[in-house]
Amino acid sequence: MEKYTLTDDLGTTHVFNQVPQRIVSLVPSQTELLVDLGLEANIVGITKFCVHPENLRKRKTIVGGTKKVDYTKISDLQPDIIICNKEENTLEIVENLRRLYPVWVTDIETIEDNFKMIADFGQLFSCFAKAEKLNAEIQNALSDFNAFIEKKPIKKVAYFIWKNPYMVAGGDNFIHQMLQLNHFENAFGNQSRYPEVHLQNWNEKESLDCIFLSSEPYPFKEKDISEIASFCPSTKIVLVDGEMFSWHGSRLLLALDYFKELQQKL
Repeated sequence: MEKYTLTDDLGTTHVFNQVPQRIVSLVPSQTELLVDLGLEANIVGITKFCVHPENLRKRKTIVGGTKKVDYTKISDLQPDIIICNKEENTLEIVENLRRLYPVWVTDIETIEDNFKMIADFGQLFSCFAKAEKLNAEIQNALSDFNAFIEKKPIKKVAYFIWKNPYMVAGGDNFIHQMLQLNHFENAFGNQSRYPEVHLQNWNEKESLDCIFLSSEPYPFKEKDISEIASFCPSTKIVLVDGEMFSWHGSRLLLALDYFKELQQKL
């Protein structure tokens, strides 16, 4: 096979003499995507948070988490490529691993970024047809969802991701894109990353239609609803599946069905 050159989302150019066969994935949603592209047999290492598909962790070597990895375990796996994400993994991890292996870094903020990532994986791992088919399925599902959501009223929301301190999703991430897709106006959309919120002096809370409490990275539970409700008594507070809002890749197909169910509950 001839050499081929591809550039990742951070602008790093990679030259491959052959299709990478041994993959370490440090991004749970992208692990799921790799499996859905037919590459499970090529995955040799994953994180402890790579919970989809079910039982994958029993069949693969766990090399740590998304923020801290075991470099010796990774070295023992002799990977041809390591998959990372700008937001999920630290710059330190990426730089340390780059010294020894090709590290492909994705940066996903929008649905268009998601389509590009799937197409890139199709090229990177020579699974063009499966990548094209998956992107077509997502595009069809998006068209259907857009028709479903078209006449739904816009609701102003805040999306909580953390507690102690409380933190919410700002406007420069994939969660924000999913909120927009659902006709949810993100109350913190004009702020970057994940700003802290102090409920006691949060003046804008009275203007919200809904507060969403995500199941990850902080696992909000029913008991958290009453605590937040004491500060926001007139606002509807809903527990939501964080994977559906924050996981990219093939998860978007499941998320669109989930969003329809969520809309019916609001």
